[in-house]
Amino acid sequence: MAAVVTRSTAARAASFAFAAFAFVTSAGAQPSPDPRVGLKAGMYDAAEATWNMKVLSKTPPTAKFVGSTNSDMAFTGNYVIQGSYNGYQIWDISNPAKPTIKHANYCPASQSDVSVYKNLLFVSSESNTGRIDCGDQGVKEPVSAARLRGIRIFDITDLANPKNLANVQTCRGSHTHTVLVDPKDKDNVYVYVSGSAGVRPADELPGCVSAAPAKDPNSALFRIEVIKVPLAHPEQAAIVSSPRIFNDLTKPAGHGETAEDVAAGAKMAAEARAKGMYTAMIFGAERVIPPQMTTPWLDSIVKARGGTGAATGADSSALRAAIPGIIAKLVGETPGDDHGPKPGPTQCHDITVYPAIGYAGGACEGYGLLLDIKDPTHPVRIGAVADSNFSYWHSATFNNDGTKVLFSDEWGGGGAPKCRATDPKVWGADALFTIDKGVMKFQGYYKMSAAQTDKENCVAHNGSLIPIPGRDVMVQAWYQGGISVFDWTDAAHAREIAFFDRGPIDSTHFTMGGSWSVYWYNGVIVSSEIARGLDVLELTPSADISKNEIDAAKTVKLDYLNAQGQPKFTWPASFALSRAYLDQLERGKGQDAAKIAAARSGLDAAEKLSGAARADALNKLSTQLHGDARSATDAPRAHTLASSVGDLAKATK
Repeated sequence: MAAVVTRSTAARAASFAFAAFAFVTSAGAQPSPDPRVGLKAGMYDAAEATWNMKVLSKTPPTAKFVGSTNSDMAFTGNYVIQGSYNGYQIWDISNPAKPTIKHANYCPASQSDVSVYKNLLFVSSESNTGRIDCGDQGVKEPVSAARLRGIRIFDITDLANPKNLANVQTCRGSHTHTVLVDPKDKDNVYVYVSGSAGVRPADELPGCVSAAPAKDPNSALFRIEVIKVPLAHPEQAAIVSSPRIFNDLTKPAGHGETAEDVAAGAKMAAEARAKGMYTAMIFGAERVIPPQMTTPWLDSIVKARGGTGAATGADSSALRAAIPGIIAKLVGETPGDDHGPKPGPTQCHDITVYPAIGYAGGACEGYGLLLDIKDPTHPVRIGAVADSNFSYWHSATFNNDGTKVLFSDEWGGGGAPKCRATDPKVWGADALFTIDKGVMKFQGYYKMSAAQTDKENCVAHNGSLIPIPGRDVMVQAWYQGGISVFDWTDAAHAREIAFFDRGPIDSTHFTMGGSWSVYWYNGVIVSSEIARGLDVLELTPSADISKNEIDAAKTVKLDYLNAQGQPKFTWPASFALSRAYLDQLERGKGQDAAKIAAARSGLDAAEKLSGAARADALNKLSTQLHGDARSATDAPRAHTLASSVGDLAKATK
C-alpha cells in the first residue's frame, strides 16, 4: 500500500515559525512599505505595483468574452490559447508588447481549461449547460443528447479555423485535464481527466453509476478517467481506463474557517434563507447554493412528478429535503457511510505529469498524491500527504530535477478573500516537499506576503517554473493578489523575489478578478486575467536575479507548453549560462572573490576570440575552474560552472 503521511500538530507549529521567517529574509531588499497594499481600485485603470518585473502589454478580451471568466492557458509556437467560460481565444504573442487575436471560438462551458499537442487542442467542459453544438442557450433538460461534459478535441492545424474532431463524454465532466506525452509511445497521447461535478444519469451516458464503490464496483466516484488519443486518428479517442487512485484514503483533518468568515457566512446564509434561497452545510459551515445549481435540481423534481411550468412550494420543500444528500455526494461524503472513518477525496482537482522522471503530482482535494506514471494507462499511487493547514489541494509543480514537489491550497475555492491581514500565513498557501525514493517530506510553506482587502479574491493558484539554471524559481498566480515570483531552492525558506499587482476591481463590493494562471514561456511571463484579459510581463535584473540568469533562461525554447504536462528544461551552452553560474557563486559567496573575478576575465577574453582559438581558451579555462572548484565553499556549483565552460568549448568547435 502507498504511504500516507499526515503531519502532526507539533510539526505544523514548527513549520509555521519557519514560514514566518521565510517572509522577511531576502538577498535583495523588498520594498517597504509594500506598494501592493492600498492600491486604487478600477477595472482597467486600477493602480499597479511592480518589483523586479516589467509589464509589456495588457490586452482586453474580445467582444464576446467581455464579462466572462478567463481561465487556464496553453502555448504553441508563437501563440497562447486562453480558456474562458465562453470558449477560448487564440492570441499571437510574436510581439509580446502587442498581442493580436488570431481566433476567438465562442463555445460557452466551464471551465474550458485547454491543452495542446502538435495539431491538437483539448478543452474541458463540466457544466450541465455545455452543449455539443457550442450554443449559448444551455441545456434545460435533466437528460439530453445535446449536453457535453467531458473533453472536446480540435484540429488546430489552421489556428484561424479550428475543427472539432471528437468529443469524449465522461460521467463527471472535466473540471481540468492533463495531457501526458509518454516518451515510450510515439503513436498516442493520453489525457487524464479530473471531473468534480455530480455523476450524470445513466440515461444520458450509459455506464455512469453514482453509488459508492462498495455498493457498485462500476462507481464513477473515487477515480479519474484516462483517454487514449491515437495521433493518426484522434477522432477515435476513447476512455481506456478509470484508475482508482484514491482507494483506502480517509477524510483528513481540516482547519475550518476563520471566526470572521464563520460569522459572515452565517449572516449571508440567514439573509439568503429569508429570500427563499437554498443553503447547505458544507465542510462544517452553512453556505448559500447559487441559483445556477438549484434551478436544474428544481426542474428535475418538477419533471419527475410529471409537472410543467414553475416549481411549487411542495417542489421547493422536496428540494430542501434532498439537498443534504446531493451536497454529500458532490463533496465526497457518500450517504450511508456513517460508521468508521469517512472516505477521502472522490477526485483530483488537478494532476501535473512529469514524464521525464515518471512521476505525477495529484492535487486531490484533501491530499497531495505522488503517482508512478510509467504505465500511462495505469497510474499507481506511491505516496500521499495530508495537512490540516490545507483546505483544498489544488495543483502541483515539480522542480526541474524532480527532487521536490510543491502543492497549492485553494482555500475558499478561488472566490473568496483569503489574503487579508488577519488570515493565517499557512492557510491558502503552498506546501513544499522534498522527494527521496518516492517519499515526500514536508519542508515549508510559501504565501504571497502582501495583505489584500476583503474585496479581492486571493489564494494560491496556477503557476510554473522559470528556467533559471541551478535554482528553483517559480511564478504563480494569486487571483487579485496578483503575480508572485519566488525562489524555493531552499524549500524550507522560500522567498519572494518579484511581483506584479493591481488594485481591486471595485473598492465598494466584492468582484471576481485577478490572475487565474501565470506561466513562463520562451522568455516572457503570460497571465490570464479573469476579468481584464491577457497580461504579458518580463523579469528585470535585480539583486536576486541577474541579467545573465535571465538571458540564460531565455535560451530555453519550447515548441509548446502545457503547465500540467511539465517539460524538463535543458540549457544550451552559452556565455550567459556560464556567467549565470558565476553570478550565483558570487551572490551565495560560494567561491573566493578573486577566483570569481579571474573566471569573469577568462570568459570575457574567450568571447572576443573565435573558432579554434576560442575553443582552446575555453578548454583551458574549464580545466582551471575544475581545479578551483575543489576548494570552493559551493563545490557542486563551481564544478557545474566549469562543466558549462567545457560544453561551451565543444559547442564552439
